[in-house]
Amino acid sequence: MLGSVSTLPQQPQRSPFSGHMVVCGDDALAQRLAVELRYVYGERVTLLLPPGRDPRRPELPLTQRGRAATLFGRMSAAMNRNLGNGGNGADGGSGGDTGAGVEAVRILEAAEPSDEAFEEAGVDTAAALALVYDDDERNIRAALTARRLNPRVRLVIRLYNRKLGQYLETLLDQAAAVAVPGLDPTALDTSTTVLSDADTAAPALAATALTGSSKVVQTEGLLLRAVERTPPRQGEVADPGLCTLALLSSTTHDPAGAEGSDSSGAEGPQLLPDQQSVAAATGRGTVVLEAIREAAPDGPAPRMGGRSAPLSQIFSRRLRRSVLGVAAAVLGLAVASTLTTGEPPLHAVYLTLLDLFAMGDPAIEDSAARQVIQLLSGVAGLMLLPLLVAGVLEAFGSLRTASALRRPPRGLSGHVVLLGLGKIGTRVLVRLRELNIPVVCVEDDPAARGIPVARRLQVPVVLGDVTQEGVLEAAKIQRSRALLALTSSDTTNLEATLYARSVKPDLQVALRLFDDEFATAVYRTLRTAHPQALTRSRSVSHLAAPSFAVAMMGRQILGAIPVERKVMLFAAIQVAGHPQLEGRTVEQAFRAGAWRVLALDATPPEDRHPDLTTAGPTSSDRPSGLIWDLHPGYVLRAEDRVVIAATRRGLAELLRRRSSLTHR
Repeated sequence: MLGSVSTLPQQPQRSPFSGHMVVCGDDALAQRLAVELRYVYGERVTLLLPPGRDPRRPELPLTQRGRAATLFGRMSAAMNRNLGNGGNGADGGSGGDTGAGVEAVRILEAAEPSDEAFEEAGVDTAAALALVYDDDERNIRAALTARRLNPRVRLVIRLYNRKLGQYLETLLDQAAAVAVPGLDPTALDTSTTVLSDADTAAPALAATALTGSSKVVQTEGLLLRAVERTPPRQGEVADPGLCTLALLSSTTHDPAGAEGSDSSGAEGPQLLPDQQSVAAATGRGTVVLEAIREAAPDGPAPRMGGRSAPLSQIFSRRLRRSVLGVAAAVLGLAVASTLTTGEPPLHAVYLTLLDLFAMGDPAIEDSAARQVIQLLSGVAGLMLLPLLVAGVLEAFGSLRTASALRRPPRGLSGHVVLLGLGKIGTRVLVRLRELNIPVVCVEDDPAARGIPVARRLQVPVVLGDVTQEGVLEAAKIQRSRALLALTSSDTTNLEATLYARSVKPDLQVALRLFDDEFATAVYRTLRTAHPQALTRSRSVSHLAAPSFAVAMMGRQILGAIPVERKVMLFAAIQVAGHPQLEGRTVEQAFRAGAWRVLALDATPPEDRHPDLTTAGPTSSDRPSGLIWDLHPGYVLRAEDRVVIAATRRGLAELLRRRSSLTHR
């Protein structure tokens, strides 16, 4: 049985669990998060989904429940296969006792996250609650209800609105402090966490569209850059960088191969391999850590126009040149007047302007030179009138079209075509503009969330169904550098990719796909048909779920990077309380396939700031900041704080709750 499913009765029944995890949601992220907590962290999970069957249309299948059960079944089979083969779990971490054979996810159904639904799910005795509905308002209402029912429960909330999320986090923390006086400050600090799946996945998606091989994590003033490297040729030695983070699938460079995932087995990517594995993996590509340093603060996304745009965005180049020509003519006439009549320069300019605007007296009794200059000034004045009219019309036209969407300019090339301006597409658009990458967006809904953002950034947008002929051509797909298909429909993304490849066979493509098996089939087919073109597929829920799972455990990760269809995490860990790290050297603390220490925060504990890379004022000359080039023999102390790279299961082992052993 893959999951125990029940609908809410008229009289709610109390959950038989306590200290468990509850996940509430209505899309792929809720299912991925439940998988992460159950099969990676070994936690008991209750999943609350909306009813899969519409009472008005009973012939429809139970899509939500069926899809969740199918996902749980695949994850269970993959983990049992890996553990049975003597592997290290789904992503190369330690196996432990967190396998799928202990207990399935308990699935409930409720139309709304009401008091009755929460009581049935056992929120009043739960250790943590994740609210990951696609609607921000529903998540907020559910969070307020949950905090009232259980002030001690750890809340992890999915919100797209960043500013609202900060306010809500403060409000719920205050409510917990008032309801439970004397609550431990550490517990209060992690009692509410607001995250955005769009913010988590956008950097990885943008980097994939940019180069296809560079992976950047930038958060809390920290920048880590990893890069994919192809296998060295005969007689060449590969550059290991700072360290090797992963070995790519053995079939990555085979045109008929596929991107590895959790179910790929030994042929899939190996995360955090040891030196012996790297040396023995001939013919396999690698992901190496290229740089790790403090990052400059993010600046605002560059604007390509708008309310504060320069004159070049309001008046055309032809009109500006015409105005400059008239101004040069006036200046020339003023100089000629000074030279021929002996008038002072300022007085000569004044007379020329009077003549230009037909306000001066006729120069009947003046010299011939003065009369010629007056006639020429009148001709220049005739030229000025249509320029003034044209300027007024263009100004009004610019103001009228400032609120309209731009069309792709004629000579545009080397840009990224972005399909879909929903939550994910909007965040990726902002990220690409921060990197000064030209973008053309394609969206079929004029009221989509990202349309105002594209208008504000003056990014060209093509409105239309991407599956219709001529839409991608309008986005200049034949001259683009990459295609990012980020709509919420797998089939739409695939159809757009296939059509784009028919127009430009060598186009670099990254498409959003949820299902691993479907992604494998798509990747293999596209690689076979176009072996020289770069193809990547990513799942947003797969990229975001680890961040939400770690927050459910009371921690936060620094970032995540995709390695084919797997995910590698970066986190800051306090050494105290982790026997796998404390008292060991950096070399001894490294566990292949689980975690690796990358850097040490040398700031004294009493001077540390909550921001990882910011130190408070120090009264001594002791070193502070992050140390990247740690000696392998350095012994980790309890007061140390380190930056680690970890697999999902490796980080789960480090963060596993002490009390979770009594729950199984």
